[in-house]
Amino acid sequence: MSTLAQEFSKGLLKENPTFRLLLGMCPTLAITTSAFFGFGMGVSVFFVLLCSNIVISVIRNFVPDKVRMPAYILVIATFVTITDMVLNAFVPELHKALGIFIPLIVVNCIIMGRAEAFARKNNVIRSILDALGMGVGVTMSLTLVGIIRELFGAGSIFGYNIMGTAFEPMGVLATPPGAFITLGILLGLFNYAFKRLGIE
Repeated sequence: MSTLAQEFSKGLLKENPTFRLLLGMCPTLAITTSAFFGFGMGVSVFFVLLCSNIVISVIRNFVPDKVRMPAYILVIATFVTITDMVLNAFVPELHKALGIFIPLIVVNCIIMGRAEAFARKNNVIRSILDALGMGVGVTMSLTLVGIIRELFGAGSIFGYNIMGTAFEPMGVLATPPGAFITLGILLGLFNYAFKRLGIE
């Protein structure tokens, strides 16, 4: 596999932010009560991560080390503000559901980590591929957790009833303990699968 392809693919499995690196756990546990909310948060993180990686990679040689982190936070905060305003204008239901977790994207470990560990050390092309892989990885992860919690907690996926009227929802999955239970089971399954596939 080429180096560029590896930069993209690592975020999907080997270095998946949610299931391998365990980053961004607060929004993962708090807002994945439905597939729609999980997907919405994932796309928001994806957008901020992609735009931030591009800008930070471009300015990396012009920012003095002693003001590096404040400069990165300013860049990230700019795109978070754009995300917040766009969601409020076009998807108010999602904006209301995500609430405080939208502005908290500024200090999301995934985004700060990629800025510091990758974008500031690599060119724009590699930084874009890194952001795409990590962004898709986190979006898929949050959506998956949301799908499972919504399916068994409400009998639906993306608001569409799947289980029928006879289904008795497991209400616990819509609560914070349900988030921990779902995430724990998924982590166990992914760790088992990674071990079987030889992914370290």
